[in-house]
Amino acid sequence: MADTQKKMNVVQLTFIVTVNMMGSGIIMLPANMAQVGAISLTSWIVTALGSLAIAYGFAQAGLFSKRSGGLAGYAEDAYGKDGYFQVFFLYFLSLAIANVAVASSALGYLAAFFPWMSATPVASCISIIALLWLTTVANFGGPSLTGKLGSVTVWGVILPVGFISIAGWIWFSGDTFAAAWNPKGISLFEGMGSSISLTLWAFLGMESASQNASAVENPKRDVPLACMFGTLGAAVIYILSTTVIQGIVPNAELAESSGPFGLAFAKMFNPMVGQIVMALAAMACVGSLLGWQFTLSSTAKDAADANMFPKIFGKVTGAGAPIMGMVIMGIVQSLMALSTISPNLSEQFAALVNLAVVTNVVPYIISLSALFVMMRDAKVDPGVFKRNAFVAVVAMLYSVYALWASGKDAVMGGMLVMGIGYIVYGFIAPRFVAPAPEAARAA
Repeated sequence: MADTQKKMNVVQLTFIVTVNMMGSGIIMLPANMAQVGAISLTSWIVTALGSLAIAYGFAQAGLFSKRSGGLAGYAEDAYGKDGYFQVFFLYFLSLAIANVAVASSALGYLAAFFPWMSATPVASCISIIALLWLTTVANFGGPSLTGKLGSVTVWGVILPVGFISIAGWIWFSGDTFAAAWNPKGISLFEGMGSSISLTLWAFLGMESASQNASAVENPKRDVPLACMFGTLGAAVIYILSTTVIQGIVPNAELAESSGPFGLAFAKMFNPMVGQIVMALAAMACVGSLLGWQFTLSSTAKDAADANMFPKIFGKVTGAGAPIMGMVIMGIVQSLMALSTISPNLSEQFAALVNLAVVTNVVPYIISLSALFVMMRDAKVDPGVFKRNAFVAVVAMLYSVYALWASGKDAVMGGMLVMGIGYIVYGFIAPRFVAPAPEAARAA
């Protein structure tokens, strides 16, 4: 009885899933979507349905899989160690790319207080690299401080976004929204596809419920429910907040903003309130980046421990910090920031998000396709098999659509990364493949 009391219930797990998704993913979205017009809000419909299907698929995979490693562990059920490595490698790099995107979000809000940080493309790039290294070095003290800071800073997003989703309608103008609807005169289908990668970016992290299955009172019931309710809750908040902003801030002004929520609160109240929201958002972005930097290095450490990565990534200090891995990934992220330098922070953010979505969605497809093997091995009821298979196919088709909507440049970048992954795996594959018997080699 005591053990059960220590575990999470479905409400607590749902909250964790929602918070994990919100992080800093929503911070820059209104400005990016405004570049197309309010018609891009229709992307939320497609993304919400697709994300719910993906979340359900991961929830089921988490129940059937007996391996550790999350998405990579699911892939191993069907594709062996090569599937494990490719999913891990792509997902790992997607985290690194996402960190650079989060740093650019933080810079957008920090620039309101320190304009020189984004005065030129070069200044923006240097500032992003500085933020990446600041949060890397801050993690040298180990996971304890990182966890405590993250649990506080995430409220810098939750409070303003939650408030504007509920109370922002008081300032909503139908005329402002109508003027913002379709300034470029595109079709509804183009509008729905215009921001798929951006809206999907906001849902990354939906798989976190299945990662916490062992800490839940009734995982077979609570994990799927928390995954679905958490994703649905985030979807409602995202749709409400990005829609109401389009009716508060004129579209042209919103599209040029590097801090859309701060701008909206300045319009709703006064510039001082806008500044406070900008500060909260900047705090949330830096806190989120701090946590993801540690997650990135911890992921590399786990891979090194599993003989999938160079041993240098597995070396930790007495405080539990894999410092050498952090330094290496700090260099990699700095190079990413240099390679995506742009005159406009919003453009740089969009380019990074597109690439992060591609490198995230491919592991999603591979992992979800392994669900069929898991269900066969678990000997599930035929009715459950058919239901899960239908949802998994919907999730994978949506994921393929998200790849297409990310654009050819992002897909090309993702395929280049995937190619590099196979080159790397070629060197480590002998560790996992037993040598052929002598008779077979002779033949």
